[in-house]
Amino acid sequence: MSNSPARRALIVVDVQPTFCEGGALGVEGGNAVAERIAEFARVHRNEYTLIATTQDWHISPGSHFSETPDFVDTWPPHGVAGTDEAELHPALADLAPDVSVKKGQYAAAYSGFEGTTSHGQFLAEVLDDSAITDVDIVGIAESHCVKATALDAHELGMNVRVFSDLTVPVSEDQGVTAREEMTAVGVSLEQSTNA
Repeated sequence: MSNSPARRALIVVDVQPTFCEGGALGVEGGNAVAERIAEFARVHRNEYTLIATTQDWHISPGSHFSETPDFVDTWPPHGVAGTDEAELHPALADLAPDVSVKKGQYAAAYSGFEGTTSHGQFLAEVLDDSAITDVDIVGIAESHCVKATALDAHELGMNVRVFSDLTVPVSEDQGVTAREEMTAVGVSLEQSTNA
């Protein structure tokens, strides 16, 4: 694909009420990020070959849920399939994604690449079918599912940008670590104003 123009996808990771203020695993700044992502997507829609969303959609994820969570490998129940908290954030009501991926039904799943569409296609297959070369990743939380999705996209050979102003970490310390991990492998961290 050396002389082919870049084909870019926007991946909106887990922008769900369950991860925003008032949700089961609310991250400070989540609602504001949801609003900013919605506005960014509205303005830049025509720059993307496709827009994909991912959602935690837990049915029975085993040890991922715990009554005594350690907030590292185990968590309080969140993103429960079929609940309002697991739906896309209301700010994204007009997003009209081309692809919706649900993950974590029966096990922990951080990366959007672990999820499938309603037709059973993995995100990597969907991007490959559309000949996507570049991905921009936004969403919640930077330190967990955004990072995991970005690392997997990079591993698959795509050019990856994470827009730092369109994501938020669980904590600033975890955000610093995540940013170090992403930049170490060549994921580009940028402001969406540079898109």
